[in-house]
Formats: sequence, C-alpha cells, structure tokens
Amino acid sequence: MTHEIAVIPGDGIGQEVTPAAVEVLEAIDAVDFDFVEGEAGDAVKAETGEALPKETRKLAADADATLFGAAGETAADVILPLRQVVGSFANVRPARSYPGLDAVQPDTDIVFIRENTEGVYKGIESEIADGVTTCTRVITEDASEKIAEYGFSYAKQNGYDDVTIAHKANVMRTTDGLFLDTASAVGEDRDASYNTALMDALAMHLVMTPQDYGVVICPNLAGDMLSDLAAGLVGGLGLLPSANIGEENALFEPVHGSAPDIAGDDVANPSAMILSAAMLLDHLGYDEQGDAVRTAVETVLDSGPRTPDLGGDASTADVTAAVIDEL
Repeated sequence: MTHEIAVIPGDGIGQEVTPAAVEVLEAIDAVDFDFVEGEAGDAVKAETGEALPKETRKLAADADATLFGAAGETAADVILPLRQVVGSFANVRPARSYPGLDAVQPDTDIVFIRENTEGVYKGIESEIADGVTTCTRVITEDASEKIAEYGFSYAKQNGYDDVTIAHKANVMRTTDGLFLDTASAVGEDRDASYNTALMDALAMHLVMTPQDYGVVICPNLAGDMLSDLAAGLVGGLGLLPSANIGEENALFEPVHGSAPDIAGDDVANPSAMILSAAMLLDHLGYDEQGDAVRTAVETVLDSGPRTPDLGGDASTADVTAAVIDEL
C-alpha cells in the first residue's frame, strides 16, 4: 500500500528540516510513500496574496497525512486553517529528555494533550472602541469531553499512570469550570486515576519536578504555553515534535517556528521534524518503524553529530545522514 503524504515546508528552516524528515521516511523500506509538495507561508503570500492557497488546502485534505515545516509572519494564517482542514481536535506534544544531552531536567517524559479547536485560538477578536479590544474564549462540553477521552485513552495505551487536567477554573469559572468538570467526569466514568492542577501552579511544578507528570490534558492556549516551557527543560524547541490528530486525517509538525535568523545556514536541528515523522508512522499503523526512527534519533543525540543549538557544529544534513545511518 502506498501512502500519499502532503509535504508543506513553509518558511525559514521549514525549507531545510522538512526535506530531512522526508529523507528519513524514504529510508524506511517497509513503507511506501508518495510525497506531494504544497506551498504555504510568507513567500507564497507575497506572490499570490494567499498564505495557504486552495491547492494546498485540498492537498492536505486528500492526503493520508501531512508533514508541515514552519511558517513565518503568516503562521496564524497557515497552521490554524491547516489544522481545520485535517479536522484536528487534539494536538499531541511529547517532551522527553535524552540521556546523552545535558537537560535542565533529566528523566522527563511528559505528553501534552492539547485541545485544538477552541479557546482564545478561535480568533474571535474585535476592537469595540478606540483603544479597546476584546477576545472571545469559547469552551464547549463536546470538545472538552472529546479531548479528555483522547487524553485518557492515550495514557492507557502508552503506559502513562499519571494524568493531570490543567485548568484555571478558580478565575475563569465558567469556561475553565466547564473544561475541568467535563474532563473530570470522563476520568470518573473510566474509573481512572487523575489529578487536577491550576495551570500557573503547574508551570512552576513542571520546572521543579517534571518527573511527577505523565499525560497533561490542557485547554488550547495552556497546552501551547506549557509544552514550550517543557521544551526548555529537555533541550529546546529543536527536540519537540507534535501531531495534530483528526478523526481520519492528521498533520505532523515540529513545535519550533521558522527561525529566520538561521534559515539557509544548514544548521537547524532536524530532530523535532524527524520525530514528527515518527509520529506520522505511528498514526499510519507502523509502530515498529516509528520506534526505530525514535531510537535512531536518540542514538544520534547521545553519541552522534549535534547542531549548534545543542552545543555542536554539525549541519542539518550531517544529523539527518547520521539518523539514516542508524536506521
């Protein structure tokens, strides 16, 4: 069976790390891929006036899965619509420390399960008077239940005993109150063990004792911020992959942005993008191959070439070649 994969490099280092992930996937003999490239981001908007052309939307909608690199100034006009195109309701962001790296917090293994459709990222903003703006935060019972069901299922399937529901219901009593009550009810119905945590206090505890946490179920904005915080504990954004999961389709991207300051220098860390490709393999049912990619990345991080963000002087191409050699 051949799987059609939409490949959207985007801007900046997306143009370098996305081909790296494709090279790794092409090195896996057991899986056949047909890679079809689409355009998105700043450059295509400058040319056409659209950051995410209709052709690219259709490409992502029709593909078995999508690999996306990064977008620059047009990020909100690219990634949010792309997530909608694939019907993504869950953003899965693993944050792991690696034995070979001098992480701020070793032995960290946390997966953030972030609600992906609502909250303030609905983009309902307006200027109601001169110098006065508003943003509407949307939280629904259906979306909260769906992300909680996914989060508890993910924890069970992947062997995580610790589940935490992040919220700020002490202040946002109606919206986060609904999220907390709904997610907690899912845990009770499943007779699952879980904790709840105020998201600001959780940020502190993640810095101090991240080893106490496994799966963290979050509203949209909180998941975005807490996962970036966790990246700092394990070695930086260059190590964090993510998956945007829909009912049938999915989009895979690194957590990092387009990094225009190093774009074109062949020094971007491809690890997050390659690990995102490993999650793509998992999604398509190739768990063994996904694990092999993760093991190869871990081996290279332990004893192979490293890009400058990790204290080395290797190029993107060097690291990619080393991962493929391990495979």
